[in-house]
Amino acid sequence: MALIPYALSRPFLFGLDPEAAHDLTIDSIARLQNTPARCLWSQRRVHDPVTVAGLRFPNRIGLAAGLDKNGRCIDGFGAMGFGFVEVGTVTPKAQAGNPKPRMFRLPEQQALINRMGFNNDGLDAFLANVRRSRRFRAGGGVLGLNIGKNAATPIENAVDDYLIGLSGVYPHADYVTVNISSPNTKNLRALQSDDALDALLSALSVRKQQLTAQLGRRVPLFLKIAPDLNDEQIVAIATALKGHGMEGVIATNTTLSREAVQGLTHADEAGGLSGRPVQLASNHVIRALRSELGPNFPIIGAGGVMSGADACAKLAAGADLVQIYTGLIYQGPELVTEAANAMAKG
Repeated sequence: MALIPYALSRPFLFGLDPEAAHDLTIDSIARLQNTPARCLWSQRRVHDPVTVAGLRFPNRIGLAAGLDKNGRCIDGFGAMGFGFVEVGTVTPKAQAGNPKPRMFRLPEQQALINRMGFNNDGLDAFLANVRRSRRFRAGGGVLGLNIGKNAATPIENAVDDYLIGLSGVYPHADYVTVNISSPNTKNLRALQSDDALDALLSALSVRKQQLTAQLGRRVPLFLKIAPDLNDEQIVAIATALKGHGMEGVIATNTTLSREAVQGLTHADEAGGLSGRPVQLASNHVIRALRSELGPNFPIIGAGGVMSGADACAKLAAGADLVQIYTGLIYQGPELVTEAANAMAKG
């Protein structure tokens, strides 16, 4: 168990601006992660191994991308008991992201709104951080690296950015996630449309084959999609996933819907809404994908996991693995153990 209950530190962190609290947390974990001080948040990992997309995951609970955009805290988050950790989204070039303030808490619904805009230090710095991490993967943890496009890159040239990202992260990843579903980069979600998605996945598939032959290792490629999709769009995405040999899908990113938070402070802020309000939409997409993709296609469920029961609901909807982000902010590291235990018990 965590030696210091998160309930003791949360009031202090929630007294800060959300992004300031995030930066303080990331800086602290990065500085202390491979020192004896990591005992402040370390937990024994629940043993519940499962093989998905040819990878052996120590348990079914993972950290979603976005919390550690620069891959600075892989060992630190791994110490919380995660079976897998996904970092990024990284873009080829460093970028500052959208103007501040750009992150808002909606505590009444255990939710966040963010419009960060893929703020990150760029691919070279990201890979340097990944190479420095050691303990998590040495202990059997699975590492996912999440790639995106620069805001300044025209949408018609987006494929170029994704190819640069794939080539860069491929040698260092256990799996790679292609993020085309953030609502905070202009026109990015247009890549989920039929023709654009086919072009992107076709190019990535060719590059992946080249990298596999060159490096002698196969790295699964996942696609991260939005919850704001109708059934026709989900069918089209499922068809593209199978047609281009993708090995998995992550459902879902944040939502643009505000139906569940109407009238709350910050509800009208632009950006993606995460946390409890996205849970039902995410589970609907998971169920629809499972129906279209069949029983064996890997699905990672994300969105609105605030308890062990929520994690199990993702499995019941059809997910093989589950990721958390906003739940970790509201519930703390104890959620990792709770969710892993709940899923292990079925």
